[in-house]
Amino acid sequence: MTRTEKRHLRNGLLFTSPGIIGFVMFVIYPVLSSLYFAFCNYTALAPAQWIGLNNFRVMIRDEKLLLSLNNTVLFGLMSVPLGIFSAFVLANLLNQKVSGLPVFRTIFYLPSVVPAVASAVLWIWVLNPQFGLLNAALIHLGISNPPGWLSDPQWSKPALAIMGVWGVGGWMIIFLAGLQDVPSELHEAAQLDGASALQTWRNVTIPFMTPHLFFASVMGLIGVTSYFAQPMVMTGGGPAESTLFFAQYLFQNAFQFFKMGYACAMAWALGLLLMLLTALWFRLSSRWVYYGGD
Repeated sequence: MTRTEKRHLRNGLLFTSPGIIGFVMFVIYPVLSSLYFAFCNYTALAPAQWIGLNNFRVMIRDEKLLLSLNNTVLFGLMSVPLGIFSAFVLANLLNQKVSGLPVFRTIFYLPSVVPAVASAVLWIWVLNPQFGLLNAALIHLGISNPPGWLSDPQWSKPALAIMGVWGVGGWMIIFLAGLQDVPSELHEAAQLDGASALQTWRNVTIPFMTPHLFFASVMGLIGVTSYFAQPMVMTGGGPAESTLFFAQYLFQNAFQFFKMGYACAMAWALGLLLMLLTALWFRLSSRWVYYGGD
């Protein structure tokens, strides 16, 4: 390198050094430490003791872990499709040319920026089986015996999934941006060929939106495994551990039972599982995801 290139490299490293140091200290080091502790008996109150694969062997026999994983899978099958569908429908409605459109877009987006704990406290009142707004509306519609929602193990996960629809504004914005990128000339060509609005939406709009739907499904898969704040505030894992999700059980092992090594092993096992599922989903995406120009 020339003297000028060396000076530019030195100055570049000097200006980026805070970011590099922070990344090493707060990302690289914790990740490598958690990998080491996953093979140790570590309580955070005493030095770690190497135990090899014992934490992973215990995970296979941990019935509570299997319960939390089952709750997470069931909740994901409810919440992710429901959230994507709701956001997609809202985006299509907000893509119409009507008066006051910016106001409606703002109204539907605002719930997504409400902090998770604040929205959880709000929905505790909405879902209250005795005097909540949702059951009051159902009674007004003629349903004399509405669900118990958060107090009923059969309805607790659907209740959280319904609450999740309230915060789909982020996905709605992504879908709305995708809808505005669909070539208008294709819509015009379909109309000239005699296609109905539904046929145009199904055969023109949907194919161009598949990359956005794919992105939302991947992020939903990742997000459901880290679903923690709302059930922690609203149910604490109940009733009857019906809302004990994987992230909450990991938190309990780490900070309530002080099984830090076991919690690290859980986190790495979940990470590997997510990578496998995401890779499989990417492999299958070639069959249904269409990228414009391909």
